[in-house]
Amino acid sequence: MTLETFFAQLWDDYIAMTPQAQRIHDAFIADGESIINDHVAFRTFDRGPITLADLEPHLLGLGYTRYEPYDFAAKKLRAYGYLPPADDQPRVFLSELKCDELSSSAQRIIDALVAQIDPARVATPDVLWAGRLWDAPSFEDYQALMAESEYAAWLAIIGLRANHFTISVNQFRAYDSVEKVLAKVESLGLGINESGGRIKGSPEVLLEQGSTLADRVEFTFAGGQVEKIPSCYYEFAKRYHDADGKLYQGFVAASADKIFESTDIRGDRHAG
Repeated sequence: MTLETFFAQLWDDYIAMTPQAQRIHDAFIADGESIINDHVAFRTFDRGPITLADLEPHLLGLGYTRYEPYDFAAKKLRAYGYLPPADDQPRVFLSELKCDELSSSAQRIIDALVAQIDPARVATPDVLWAGRLWDAPSFEDYQALMAESEYAAWLAIIGLRANHFTISVNQFRAYDSVEKVLAKVESLGLGINESGGRIKGSPEVLLEQGSTLADRVEFTFAGGQVEKIPSCYYEFAKRYHDADGKLYQGFVAASADKIFESTDIRGDRHAG
């Protein structure tokens, strides 16, 4: 599979879950901007056949190289950033939940989900837009996971797919700051994740980021209960050059910690 095919299919799955993304994409194109994808991000459990170590070979097989590790103690996550084979291709951020740090009851819920996965389904790169590889959980299990980890609850219902794409603000001409981009997005009637501030990071840490609040989609839980839950969101990033004149390639953990909250069903408080 080529990188072009990989990202084309990943994008098709992403916009099906995230209608706002196509609206945002089209609005900037209509204003004469060129859209380059800075990075995509994936979430997974550190259990069963979908651990970070299980999924990483798909990225390496596409020519990516592991760059830097990250740890999010409060959210019970570990992650790696990956650099693409060419500078004009997207970076990747892959995180996993440290399930052992959840309660035994939450671990039982997760173990019951991952036990349903056919290991053969994880053997090819298209697993990264396969969605849920298990039956729909009950709303009660979803709520139990949400009480301990929004990340776990989100993953239990949304499954494996791009959690977000990211527009590179560096490529924009008129919208040459993250704040200008966010203002444009708000003019479309979309909400912004304000957890930790509208803009996460700064030129001093060589990266500024902002994001929308996740779209909501109707989801049918086991037993037939239907609820609207957060799906995916769109991010915007501006990178700065370091003291050696090189464009920063990594991620800032303190900023990423707040970006994660774009999918938090409890995060509506950040929208004002």
